[in-house]
Amino acid sequence: MQIIKPESVGFSSKRLDNISARLQKYVDASEAPGFVTLVARESEVVHFETCGYQDAENKLPMTRDTIFRIYSMTKPITSIALMQLYEQGKFQLAEPVSRYIPAFGDTKVLSGIGYLGKQFAPQDPPMTIQHLLTHTAGLSYGFYYDTPIDDMYRNSIFRSETATLAEKITGMAELPLRFQPGSAWYYSIATDVCGYLVQALADMPFEDYLEAYIFRPLGMIDTAFQVSADRLDRFAKLYQFMPQTGGFREYKGAPNIPFHDYTKRAMAPSGGGGLVSTTADYWRFANMLLNQGQLGDSRIIGRKTLEFMTRNHIKPELLPLAIGPNAIPGRGFGLGFDVVLDAAQTGVLNSDGNYGWSGAAATNFWVDPQERLVGIIMTQLMDNMLPFQQDFRALTYQALMA
Repeated sequence: MQIIKPESVGFSSKRLDNISARLQKYVDASEAPGFVTLVARESEVVHFETCGYQDAENKLPMTRDTIFRIYSMTKPITSIALMQLYEQGKFQLAEPVSRYIPAFGDTKVLSGIGYLGKQFAPQDPPMTIQHLLTHTAGLSYGFYYDTPIDDMYRNSIFRSETATLAEKITGMAELPLRFQPGSAWYYSIATDVCGYLVQALADMPFEDYLEAYIFRPLGMIDTAFQVSADRLDRFAKLYQFMPQTGGFREYKGAPNIPFHDYTKRAMAPSGGGGLVSTTADYWRFANMLLNQGQLGDSRIIGRKTLEFMTRNHIKPELLPLAIGPNAIPGRGFGLGFDVVLDAAQTGVLNSDGNYGWSGAAATNFWVDPQERLVGIIMTQLMDNMLPFQQDFRALTYQALMA
């Protein structure tokens, strides 16, 4: 990958150096293991730097080809895959999910808790594919404890390491919804359901579809649901932030997010969070988005389709978005991406119309169509409470000179 002189596309080299200097302080303070960061403008990379370690205990440094668990940064990839099938006329967004996954036709909605226990109602309206893509379907993850539905998720087949994708998704359809489809925004397993829809509509395994129609055309050679033996030396160790001490320790799993063994074939590839990737691979995906759905000779998604996907689809009365108790001001949600509606409300340097998403281990990316810019930050830190994503974004924008 060629890295060009930043000034040729309107960046200051000196100001871009602030990114690595700031992130190195997190490493020096033993607050984070390490980082890989990439900034590009007009499809030209101007910053691609590493600091810290992919294995802190053994002092193995981060490298540009370190492999990361990208968790929910899988979601935009899955959403693009599903919308490729939309472009082929395989479905309409307003169609009920039950047309393609019949088990969801019988799914009830929790309507309250009375003297005799939980009360349920039929779906009204029925859950649609657009509800899935926008996280308004009524599904959950089981991360929180505010409804009995989440207790059911924590003890569900979704946590199984041996169930197939079909078994997981049809099994989850047996659980009630948190709310009527379309009546709230709630982050959930909806994109895993989208992954199963890709498999069902394309009539091929989900992982094979991604390889054939996204990874191979884009040259994403290290992106997969499994880390092969010849790549394990590049696979970063996973850590967990410890707020009590301000440091980190190796992550061994938690009730809400079990530890997954990526050396084994995934029985149920997770469209919501199962991929591993490198910074360079994800840059190829993000650059395709920046270029309105095309990279080189490979057209991945149509220009108008991507434009539609990266608009806000959430009604004003459902804003601001929130994940658990944490509000996400200034942002809406499209079909697989968050979308900046009001940069001033986000609390960090931004552009209206930016879109992207994050992963559970504190990875993050965004595409800025207005400035023709992409930013990617990779690390492996669960339960992160540090503001390095905000630092990275602010330090990227402050380096823009033209």
